[in-house]
Amino acid sequence: MTGAGPLLLGVRHHGPGSARAVRAALDAARPATVLIEGPPEADALIPLAADPDLRPPVALLAHAVDEPGRSAFWPFAAFSPEWVAVRWALEHGVPARFIDLPAAHTLAWDTGLSPGEGEEGEPAEGEQVRIDPLAALAGAAGYDDPERWWEDVVEHRGPGERDPFAPFEALAEAMGALRERYGVGGHPRDLVREAQMRLRLRDARKEFGDAVAVVCGAWHVPALREKTTVTADRALLKGLPKVKADLTWVPWTHRRLARSSGYGAGIDSPGWYGHLFHAPDRPVERWLTKVAGLLRAEDRIVSSAHVIEAVRLASTLAAMRGRPLPGLGETTDAVRAVMCDGSDVPLALVHDRLVVGDVLGDVPESAPAVPLQRDLVRRQRALRLKPEALERELELDLRGATDAGRSRLLHRLRLLGVDWGQPGPSRGSTGTFRETWRLRWEPELSVRIAEAGVWGTTVAAAARARAEADAAAAGTLADVTALAERCLLAGLSDALPAVMRALADRAALDTDVGHLAQALPALVRSLRYGDVRGTDTRALAGVAAGLAERIFVGLPPACTSLDTDAAERMRGHVDAVHTAVGLLGEALGGAAVAADARAGAVSGAGGDGAGGRDGGGTRAGGGAAGSSAPGAGAGAGAGVRGLDGLRGRWRGVLGGLAGRDTVAGVVRGRAARLLLDEGELRAGEAARLMGLALSPGTPPGDAAAWIEGFVGGGGGMLLVHDERLLGLVDSWLTGVPAEAFTDVLPLLRRTFAAYEPGVRRTLGELVRRGPGKRTNPAARGPGAPGFAAEPDTGRADAVLPVLRLLLGTTTDDKSLTGVGA
Repeated sequence: MTGAGPLLLGVRHHGPGSARAVRAALDAARPATVLIEGPPEADALIPLAADPDLRPPVALLAHAVDEPGRSAFWPFAAFSPEWVAVRWALEHGVPARFIDLPAAHTLAWDTGLSPGEGEEGEPAEGEQVRIDPLAALAGAAGYDDPERWWEDVVEHRGPGERDPFAPFEALAEAMGALRERYGVGGHPRDLVREAQMRLRLRDARKEFGDAVAVVCGAWHVPALREKTTVTADRALLKGLPKVKADLTWVPWTHRRLARSSGYGAGIDSPGWYGHLFHAPDRPVERWLTKVAGLLRAEDRIVSSAHVIEAVRLASTLAAMRGRPLPGLGETTDAVRAVMCDGSDVPLALVHDRLVVGDVLGDVPESAPAVPLQRDLVRRQRALRLKPEALERELELDLRGATDAGRSRLLHRLRLLGVDWGQPGPSRGSTGTFRETWRLRWEPELSVRIAEAGVWGTTVAAAARARAEADAAAAGTLADVTALAERCLLAGLSDALPAVMRALADRAALDTDVGHLAQALPALVRSLRYGDVRGTDTRALAGVAAGLAERIFVGLPPACTSLDTDAAERMRGHVDAVHTAVGLLGEALGGAAVAADARAGAVSGAGGDGAGGRDGGGTRAGGGAAGSSAPGAGAGAGAGVRGLDGLRGRWRGVLGGLAGRDTVAGVVRGRAARLLLDEGELRAGEAARLMGLALSPGTPPGDAAAWIEGFVGGGGGMLLVHDERLLGLVDSWLTGVPAEAFTDVLPLLRRTFAAYEPGVRRTLGELVRRGPGKRTNPAARGPGAPGFAAEPDTGRADAVLPVLRLLLGTTTDDKSLTGVGA
């Protein structure tokens, strides 16, 4: 084979058996140059493979300069034959070159190509159905599993002991037969790629003669042996689309090498193949020892005896199945039977952590990178935040400088579309000083970083520019308020002026109360971040107050003449505004004091813009919401009235909703419930409103909607402790006509199904014996502790010593006096 022309080494991409055979063949042939399947623009990156800091799995990333999102990857693992060829060339001082189609053409096509992958997507109409060469050869050999056939024929046989070229000759002959029968096998673009490879091979032979070795997919070997003319090959390449491309090395993961990730040239078990490649001897014994270590780390009882028995079972299964050595199937069956007690649950963990694996490669600082990538690496090191392929949970305490910096970095990356971390609910705390993130580094994030590089050279500058652009392009008011919240989370105070201008402009023009109600909660949440993050949120106060006032004015008419779905959405808006107003009053109260101290007379002028009249403010919406300057004066004016004025006006709005017949029933019921919870509606008045809503003249559907609004969302305990209200519901329900009962049943089921099982059980017992008929009147009589008509101030004051101890106050401190009242 070596004397008749160039050495053609056809391989399976990411096959450890092929990788070992390639090294043996190169050691035997000692070629003067090595040609490798890959984009030729990456030739300048080959010397970096000698850097010890470049640790596979890695990939060549190519992206269009003018459109970074258009990209392609060429992955390499330690057991990839191409990687072994590159390393061999560097170790022996032999030039190595890539000979596949240039990335400039690959990126200009609809989709990129990876080694051995061919085109993405489905065959076009009229194209030949694509074939899997390994599946065809396995089927011809009587195997129904291509992976098992490859293991038996290649992985378990090792390189040719007497003739290192024999495996490649056999594989080339088999592929030649397949190409004779199937042609291009449904991969028409392979003709173009192979023409490029032949041209590069001719150039190498002119320079080095026949002392040339080519490492490429075995499918291409017959085409490289084919006798064609230079003119014919160049004709295939003529007129190909082209873009300007940049290439670099990026980290890759074993998980992304897996076929399940969508990678066309992927393998089923990259972790297993990596083990086969690196194990010096006794691969089965070493593999099962790894499995035992993993299961022990997960607190499963696995001893040395389990490992010994699993090895025996795997060997026995291989002998029974006629295999030369136990493969992944035999070891998996042995692990399931011996170490997992027949359960697939721990076996799934073995597959995820070991068979596939979460190995993440690394690249040196000397590798080409966009400035944004370099800044990100510096920030990661400064914050001790290392990218990892294995998903992990990160708890942050924002009162610490390091954790606060980590939070800002992760939020800024999310603004740039680089979702390295996903925020989740904090465990053990609901305060704003804690955050919980789930981190996992995916190779595709390198593309996102390249795309984000157009916004700036540092993470902070890029995030600021992106936020300002998003503010200008935002389509709805809620989008802008959400963006303002994200800017505060990311510590981008420099971007807030542009975001606030966009927010004020849209707030002035948007007349939809639903949009205003959606925007207010995010805006109010943003006002809370100043305490922990040190962010100045005064600019938000005026706009927030203006939005609240406009909601107060526009909500009552917006709640009339609603269908069922619209009424349900409006109930959600009422709940959200109610929560936001409670927080907004406190925030504006604190902001007003600071604003008055700084702004003086400005605060007085701002009050007129934020909401002129206590009763509901027909002038409320214009000034604060419409001002393009994020007016501290408007915020201060609203904040001076803060706790009492703002909440008082909101309670007036709720009172109007609760007593207006034209308002949808679910909204009326919800308004009454919120007033009752706030202590603004006495139990007798609540019973009166319920009696009116459930009177015989009210249609059953409207009555059921009122009940859903009043006792839905955790209202079960209200019925448990106020049997008068429960009696009204019970009396109404028993009086619903049979023909109308099926109409109201879904609403009632939805309402009561939301209660906890204990609450439903207690309600059932109360209804069974009849509301108001207590089994032990003395136990819950008027004088029984905890069940009096009014709060027991004596019992409430009993906790004051404990509160003083927790808060660090003295017994002379009067701030806690009268808590019970």
